[in-house]
Amino acid sequence: MTHSSFQTPALLLPLRRFLAVENCPSEWAHFDLYLFRDEEIVFYVGQSHTAFSRVWSHLYDGWKGRSLVGRFVLMNWPAALHFVIELHCSQAERFAPLENNLNRVEQMLIAQHAPCFNDLHNPTPTPLPAYYNPPTVRVRHPRNPRVMIREAGLANQQAERESAALWEA
Repeated sequence: MTHSSFQTPALLLPLRRFLAVENCPSEWAHFDLYLFRDEEIVFYVGQSHTAFSRVWSHLYDGWKGRSLVGRFVLMNWPAALHFVIELHCSQAERFAPLENNLNRVEQMLIAQHAPCFNDLHNPTPTPLPAYYNPPTVRVRHPRNPRVMIREAGLANQQAERESAALWEA
């Protein structure tokens, strides 16, 4: 049985906006798949009972050296503020041909996007572009997660000011 159509089928947020949301909004709780990406490349596809919480786990585990994708975000800060977090629900109608099976949907997304950091079900991962620091580089400027969240908030304020200025022009 699929979720009813009133639920958001997918959600895309710049990482800077995602970092401003500390607790999972109830309308996001049904999302069980997530992608880390930029405009062109998917870095990672994953699944979790609550995708929102798992994305946060990756980010904190990156600071602790336990998540490759989280460390990748850290190694590419502040450019990572423009990465996109994409949340999906395996129960959405578009995944009905896969019987809304979470594992099958994740495998399909991995096959479709060939993410840089997924090894399983991904025989030909997309090479990481040279303009990004790989997650294996030495940390040059260690950052505290709270500092990064504050910097994301400042980037959100700047984006809002720029957007308002466009409307006024």
